Amino acid sequence: MFCDQCGAQIDGTQQFCSRCGKEVKGGISLAAPRPGRIASHVRLLGILWLAMAGFEAVGGVVALILANSLFSDMGPRNLPPFLHPLISAVGIFSIGKSFGGFLTGWGLLNRQPWARMLAIVLGVVSLFFHIPFGTALGIYTLWVLLPAHSEEEYQKYQTTAA
Repeated sequence: MFCDQCGAQIDGTQQFCSRCGKEVKGGISLAAPRPGRIASHVRLLGILWLAMAGFEAVGGVVALILANSLFSDMGPRNLPPFLHPLISAVGIFSIGKSFGGFLTGWGLLNRQPWARMLAIVLGVVSLFFHIPFGTALGIYTLWVLLPAHSEEEYQKYQTTAA
């Protein structure tokens, strides 16, 4: 037990701190250690990646439907011919990114070792390609997972939670 004023070690039977003289009140309460930064944020980060991936998947499917109906040969005749492949490519890119987001969210929620690096890579991609919500998620992902001590803490989080 330690004094909450000066930090000196106190015996459980002492009534006053030997260093600063503060009165020791109450019994000893043993609490679980505070979770680290990674442990407190990684679950929310996984849920946010799953939600973002769902929105991207819907957008990709809508883009593919539009490309194959409105912007195809069956659509209006005065549209430029490059719109069909362009919108199809955007839809396929969005669906591919949503698959990566689902994988990232699932990996973070299940504490997979590869999920941290995948989340960092997709966080950087999201900074530019999914404004404004992807930018916010990318910044949050990089803030949680990119610092140097985050890798060590993520590995500890994997072993303690498993």
